[in-house]
Parts: sequence; structure tokens; C-alpha cells
Amino acid sequence: MKYMTLPATAVAVILGHSAAYAGCGIEAGNVNILSNDFDALGIVINEARACAGDGVTVTANMTTEHRALAQPALTTNPAQYTVTMVANNSIAPLLARDLVRPLDDLVAAHGSQLLEQQLVRVDGQVVAIAFMVNGQNLFMRGDILEQAGLEPPTSIEEMLAAAEKIRADGIMRYPLAAANQSGWFLANEFVNTYMGLGGAFFEPGTAVPAVNSEVGLRTLELMKAMTEYMAPEFLTHTSDELRALYLGGQVAMMNQWASMVNGHIDPEGPAPEIGEATILAAAPTAGGGTVPAAALWWDGFAIAANISDEDAEASFLAMMHGIRPEVAQANPTGAAWLVADFTPPETAQAILTNAQMGAQAYPMAPYMGLLHTALGAELGDFMQGRESAEDALRDVVDAYTTAAREAGFLN
Repeated sequence: MKYMTLPATAVAVILGHSAAYAGCGIEAGNVNILSNDFDALGIVINEARACAGDGVTVTANMTTEHRALAQPALTTNPAQYTVTMVANNSIAPLLARDLVRPLDDLVAAHGSQLLEQQLVRVDGQVVAIAFMVNGQNLFMRGDILEQAGLEPPTSIEEMLAAAEKIRADGIMRYPLAAANQSGWFLANEFVNTYMGLGGAFFEPGTAVPAVNSEVGLRTLELMKAMTEYMAPEFLTHTSDELRALYLGGQVAMMNQWASMVNGHIDPEGPAPEIGEATILAAAPTAGGGTVPAAALWWDGFAIAANISDEDAEASFLAMMHGIRPEVAQANPTGAAWLVADFTPPETAQAILTNAQMGAQAYPMAPYMGLLHTALGAELGDFMQGRESAEDALRDVVDAYTTAAREAGFLN
């Protein structure tokens, strides 16, 4: 079985030095990029597009449906895309089907700007280049906390106590919020809390699930306790809806994606006074632990296997141009960039603190996606009080086991 490793934490964004990279250096080739659709990736892609000309083409498809498109598009020969933007969870299915190529030769020839921490390896081979880190961290209304006479909480338990005080003082009825929409988002909230409690998702060295455990039960207990201070429709909230609630003055504390910070604190946005009052901090710990209850994610790129060597080299060079240090320096608030010589702004400090405190990377085992799907499908009834935690976790294990057997991960 294959496991992916990012050799060091995201703290490396402020470390290291490499030679400057001058120009694209592409003589010929076609570059076609498949990508998720958010601003930071758009910055990189726009820079890569600058490599077009003199017989070189650079095109891109930025879409939220990128994961569904990637496998069929990279399976054709030649592949429909030469580059696919990937993250912890989206690269595993591509690796399992040998749809992306090892990059060691290209790194040796053209990767002098790269930090060791950017090289994502599988079985010793470089399979992707990471260039930014993401995750969820605390967004808090400092003015609300001050009104309630509270210090910023640092744990889920402290958040619950603070929420009770805010409610009891009549300041806000529903001071907490989370991206709990049934499906992917709800599963992600479980993953975050479970990791903060030190839980293992699988039995060591196997695809056998381990979430039906005391840690799993404690995770659900904390998640349910948080909902007591959330609006009744909490199972409909995505991260975008959290932003609307927060800017609407309806939320005092929430775990939100670091990559969305600019939309929350924009001085020219819809609620500049809320942005001004916002405190950013590391994700909360849980259960007396010291590890933030939020998975650490990386975003990067991989090169398709079913393309010519010429197009592979052109694609690698275009992406190197897109992620060169000057791009991060010119767009310091665009992302928590994982590149050399980048000094992160204040808005990136919270996610970097997650890393410094030992936040764990979202699991990259090829069967983790099946478990994530099972969690998202089976936890809703518990969260609405229609099922016990024990029954919910049994349902998760049953749903995952069926899917993992069908996929060949379990006998």
C-alpha cells in the first residue's frame, strides 16, 4: 500500500533559500491545466499562462468539478490535461491508477528553486510539487469576547464555555458555527476533531477502519455539544455560508478555512467593522491535547503520465514559472505559500501556527476517501438526535466496509 509524505511542516514557508528562476525556458510543447476554482490557484495559473507563445500553448480549466473530471481525463492516451492541481485527498486515486508520472528527473533538471518540503514523495519518488498550505483556524469576534469579559478560547472546551457566557449575557443566541452540511463538510468536521483527539482512522498497516472507538464517541460528543450553540439549520452550512453568517454579525467564533481570510476581513468588504474586530488564531485543541483539531492540507500540482515527454517538460516549466518566489512575494495575502524566501503576512500566521503546534496532514491513504464519504452519509441522523453515537459509528463502519470491499481494499 502507498502512503504520501510531505517531509516537513508548513512552517518551511518562512525558511530556506534557492537560486532565482529566470523565465519559462520552454522551447516547445502544450500545457493544459485542470484545477480547482479558487483565487490562489488562479494566481499560479495566470503566471503559467505567461509562458505561452512561440509554439507553446498554455490553457486551463478551473472548475469545482475538477476531482470528478481528473480520472477519466487523465486515463485517455494522450491525457486531456498535462497538469492536474492536486491536494492531500485528490492525488490518491490518481496514484492508485498510475495516472501521474514521477517527477525526479524534471526536479533535478529544472527544480532548483524548490524546497525539500515541497517535494511530495511516494515510495521514494517525487509525484507532486506542493506550493501552498491550507486548513481551518479560529476566526473570532474580539469585540464580542470583550463584551462578555472573555479571553480568546484555545480549545473546543473553552469555546463551549465562552459560547455559554455569550448566550447567558444576552449578547448572541447562536455564537458558534461550523461547516456541518451533510456530506463532505460534516465528515470534514469529524476528521478535524478526531485528529485533534489523536484518533487513528485505520488499524495499523491495513484498510480496516478504527473510528468505532472511544475516540470516535468522544468526537461525536464534542461535535454535538457545539451544535447546542449553533443555529437550528446547522446541517445546511458550507464554508461559504459560514462567511455570510459571520459577516452578517450572527457568529462570534468558528473554525474557517485560512484561504478564505481575505473575504472576512476586507476593509472594503460588506462588513469592515467585523473584519477590524476579527481575531485569527490557531484551530482549537480538544480533550486536553496540544494538537490543533484541524487537518493540514497542501495544494500542489502533478504531471499526467499519458503525455509526451516534451509536453511533460513544458508543463513542469510552466508550473515552475507559476510558483516562483516572486509570485508569492507579489501576492503575499493570496495564500500561505510554501515556497522559498516568502515572509508570510499576519493573515497567514494562524494556519502556520497550526503547523508549528503539530497539526497533522489530512490522511492520504487511497481508501480515506471512502471513509470520508461514509462519515458524511451516516452522521447526520446522530447530529439531529435521531440515532445514538454508537449506532452512527457502526453505520459508518458498515458503509465504508462495503465500499472498500467493492474497491478491492478489503477482502
